[in-house]
Amino acid sequence: MPSIHPKKLAFEQFAVVGRALGSGHRLELLDVLVQGERSVEALAQASGLLVNNASQHLQHLRRAGLVTSRKAGKQVIYALADMEVITLVKALRRVAERNLAEIGQLIDRYYRHRDGLEAVSRDELLARIRNRSVVVLDVRPAVEYAAGHLPGAISIPATDLKRRLKELPKGREIVACCRGPYCVYSYDAIDVLRPRGFNVRRLEGGFLEWFAAGLPIERPGQPVARARQRGHVAELPAS
Repeated sequence: MPSIHPKKLAFEQFAVVGRALGSGHRLELLDVLVQGERSVEALAQASGLLVNNASQHLQHLRRAGLVTSRKAGKQVIYALADMEVITLVKALRRVAERNLAEIGQLIDRYYRHRDGLEAVSRDELLARIRNRSVVVLDVRPAVEYAAGHLPGAISIPATDLKRRLKELPKGREIVACCRGPYCVYSYDAIDVLRPRGFNVRRLEGGFLEWFAAGLPIERPGQPVARARQRGHVAELPAS
């Protein structure tokens, strides 16, 4: 019986990771996990899945080495395995954006028309945070803000914005930060704030790109730190 070439064996293992990424639901779960580790129930709610379905998708991701899991009482808590998972997902996104016409059409139809102003770059925002010339508004759910956020950012989830307008200054520029490149929370915030006279733009790439770039983040009760200091996304506190 002929032996199997080790190269073929290696490619088969690479394919395990590829198959794990072959689901929009699983990619969305990874996108949520960038914001911080979560229970199965919280992940199901954030991604609009039934708990059983979310659990099955997470098991696929765990078998492929993309996420880790641990028990906390009766709950199972999931986290990204490491920073390279973010790198992998970003590479997949870049290839799709470059080579699939449908992505360009989606961006034109659902995103570009909602905001004609150029987004604020990470470098520009970091400089403005340091000289305190901007208000960073984190419009993600509060549990994601608590797991990690940009330095000095204030938390007002997009769903609460209309009733909490008095908490925002009208005399300073506001930069809205949401989950990542395809998150609509910052666009929703702009739709609420600009007609009411607020000077607001959105952060390019959101929290995902900021975190992946190793830029400073804050967590409750901890000093400002760079995301790459320990090189492990799973160290974000549980929600």
